[in-house]
Amino acid sequence: MTFPKDLKYTKDHEWIRVSGEEAVIGITDFAQRELGDIVFIDVNTVGDDVAQDEVFGTVEAVKTVSDLFMPVAATVLEVNDKIDSSPELVNQDPYGEGWLVRVKLNNAAEVEGLLSAADYEAQVAV
Repeated sequence: MTFPKDLKYTKDHEWIRVSGEEAVIGITDFAQRELGDIVFIDVNTVGDDVAQDEVFGTVEAVKTVSDLFMPVAATVLEVNDKIDSSPELVNQDPYGEGWLVRVKLNNAAEVEGLLSAADYEAQVAV
């Protein structure tokens, strides 16, 4: 499993990559492995302000459906259009082509409260 050090993580297995006032969000390598084959991503919050830890969508795998939680308060700007036709990208490249949403941060200071790569790796280590 990989844990890129340039990302911040949540206890709910989302990651965030911040660039200025915007960020890209996805699910971690650990999460996609736990879910198994992902068949559908549903995000219907484009244009919405979503509070930290609120649900912004769902990810459906062959065996289960799981909520997606917003790592920080943000406005959802766009959904990765590649995952509509190819949801398996989340399994194949969770930190790259399989990103989920691009957001505008409402409070950049919240990012500092998230887990570092080392902290997240320690959380999921069994």
